[in-house]
Amino acid sequence: MKTDLDNPAGVAAPFGDRFAHVARVDMPGGGALLMLSGQVAVDDTGAIIAPGDAGAQAEQIFDLIAQLLAAHGTELHGVLHIRTFMTDLDDLPAYAKVRNRLFTATPPPASTTVEVGRLFLTGAVLEIEVTAAVPAP
Repeated sequence: MKTDLDNPAGVAAPFGDRFAHVARVDMPGGGALLMLSGQVAVDDTGAIIAPGDAGAQAEQIFDLIAQLLAAHGTELHGVLHIRTFMTDLDDLPAYAKVRNRLFTATPPPASTTVEVGRLFLTGAVLEIEVTAAVPAP
């Protein structure tokens, strides 16, 4: 089994290159399992997009996640599990609206959502990490 840590080109590198965006485990017989680091709604310069706006931040975060998945040969439909950290569960309807539009399969991916006191960047109200599968060729 081969493992790899990656920061794909085309997606801004993590803050200070302190971690990898993607941990990949290649599976016997082809395919892979991807574990993505938590993503927050930042632009290419690392500035928060739409401070305090859960819906707009969810759009940006899932766009970043889609780019990371595409760099490893899969799409949002390959997501198996979503972990969401929110600074206020009252923002759940705005987040759910975006998520429900993007994940239409029945059942949707497994999920964990928790409220946290704060996130590491001021203005960030969501942090999302996913586990996804890359299909065998």
